Amino acid sequence: RLLLLGYFEGLDSERAIAWRAADSLSLRTFLDFALHEAPPDHSTLSRTRRLIDLETHQAVFTWVLQQLADADLVQGHTVGIDATTLEANAAMRSIVRRDTGESYDAFLTGLAQASGLETPTRAELTRFDRTRKKKTSNDDWTHPHDPDAKVAKMKDGRTHMAHTAEHAVDLETGAIVAVTVQDADVGDTTTMVETLTTAAEQIEAVGAAALAEVVADKGYHSNETMVEFADIGVRSYVSEPDRGRRNWKGKAAAKRAVYANRRRIRGARGKRLLRQRGERVERPNAHLYETGGMRRVHLRGHPNILKRVLVHVCGFNLGLLM
Repeated sequence: RLLLLGYFEGLDSERAIAWRAADSLSLRTFLDFALHEAPPDHSTLSRTRRLIDLETHQAVFTWVLQQLADADLVQGHTVGIDATTLEANAAMRSIVRRDTGESYDAFLTGLAQASGLETPTRAELTRFDRTRKKKTSNDDWTHPHDPDAKVAKMKDGRTHMAHTAEHAVDLETGAIVAVTVQDADVGDTTTMVETLTTAAEQIEAVGAAALAEVVADKGYHSNETMVEFADIGVRSYVSEPDRGRRNWKGKAAAKRAVYANRRRIRGARGKRLLRQRGERVERPNAHLYETGGMRRVHLRGHPNILKRVLVHVCGFNLGLLM
């Protein structure tokens, strides 16, 4: 219940959740605490989350989804998929080289000295770093305290250590049927495999119709993705980027799959589904991570972050039920 406050009150950290629970009489009633009882502090909340395993959090998510299914709020036939970046609890200035363990400042000082600055000041290092060609690759750099965090560009254009949260949404009702947390440096066509697999399992677990259609933006479009959808019998409605004139020599299967997807998205139903994607798939990102307060995470490691995100999504789904 305390973690649900994070979504309902738009609180990103467990410290803020504990403070809000201690401050509000109405939330004390929701948490079933009497006036003379003190709600747990943030350390208790953090320790309890760590002690309850990920499988239990996933079971709670499935239970909430079952309540929506019982209320005919999970159809499962048509699913939209989308991903967003979450700022990690890891600073760029703390990254180290994978091969030597050297910090970024030490690495930059070595480059500056090699270029002629014998004893560079902090201001000189900043100017040197601003003018040099940047190559902060995840292959070369990592964060010592959160290896799961990756260097990525955020929605506002800034570069941060980040994670990717990806959702599968029932387009007919708006219910989120699956959520995964993955590396921020992996492409959408790769991350969608785990998310759609999880979505199919959750839909089957709550007794809804089998997943038959997938709707996504152009970031998920590729020859391999279209062929895979055709092979497993899933109809795709994926926006196609403008790649110019294509060469299909030796790619008959890919040509058939891409052309079939193109025909579908140009039809009346395809256009309607793509419009619904903007409403039903983009909106949860705003609710969960902007007004819901989870654009920046205060936890480290994908399992820990996924626990918090699962309960966060449970709050969103409960909102549909209410």
